Amino acid sequence: MKKLGVLVCTNSSIDYINHDYQVDIVRSTVLMGDKEFIDYEELTADAFYKMLKEDPTLFPRTSMASTGKMLEHYEKLKADGCDTIIFITISAKMSGTYENAQLAAKMIEGVDVRVFDSKSVGYVECKMVFAAHEGFNAGKTIDEIIKDLEYIRDNNKIYFAVEDLSYLVKNGRLSNAAAFFAKALKIKPLLEINKEGAVVSVEKIRTFKKAVDRVIEKYLEETEGKDVETFIIHAYNPDTVVYMRKSLSELRPNIGEIKDYLLTPAVGAHGGPGAISLGYIINK
Repeated sequence: MKKLGVLVCTNSSIDYINHDYQVDIVRSTVLMGDKEFIDYEELTADAFYKMLKEDPTLFPRTSMASTGKMLEHYEKLKADGCDTIIFITISAKMSGTYENAQLAAKMIEGVDVRVFDSKSVGYVECKMVFAAHEGFNAGKTIDEIIKDLEYIRDNNKIYFAVEDLSYLVKNGRLSNAAAFFAKALKIKPLLEINKEGAVVSVEKIRTFKKAVDRVIEKYLEETEGKDVETFIIHAYNPDTVVYMRKSLSELRPNIGEIKDYLLTPAVGAHGGPGAISLGYIINK
């Protein structure tokens, strides 16, 4: 492997994380009413959540990049001298991005394209991007790098709560049918991304505050005695971020760094304003 090209989808929210790596981003389109925006390039998270706050009747939808657009990215990296490409995608259970990326990979010759299903979204994808670069810089083979990505994929967990379940339901991102009744029951369920990479409801909870507290409880239960990297991802909910940080620091004084990142519009469109998650990756 002479030169590695790393691709990631816009759902990683990597635009909001400072890093020094060369990463190409395959971007989704965000539809707001009758207007279309390229995620981040034409509509940033700040502007997106402001629009939803000013006009609650707006219901955002998303459109993933086409197979042709993904092929363009592969061709560009090949032209730049990459003989190997890793494309890290949002979970195949949440989007058709992985499938489109696989189709595009079959259309190009002369370069080894590996499409990797993160079975997650957001920061977990970013962690995989950084691991791919670190592996390449350390002289690892492509198969060794893929094993590093598999470790991250198999050793992370994300729990989250949403203020308005209708975004997940209407966009078809909630996998277990029982959760569809939650909106009618005014329930704010505890949600998780399961091992298959699907968003599922795991507990029925009556209020958003209690759902957030349960997210914290689950995190503390599962990470007791483990060396983990902790992160918060949110759809512009700074007050709850502060509450989570304070609670975690009080309940586990030695918790260490707690990173927090915004959800990009392409993901926030499904979780809705105020959605917040607490996750961890078990360190090797």
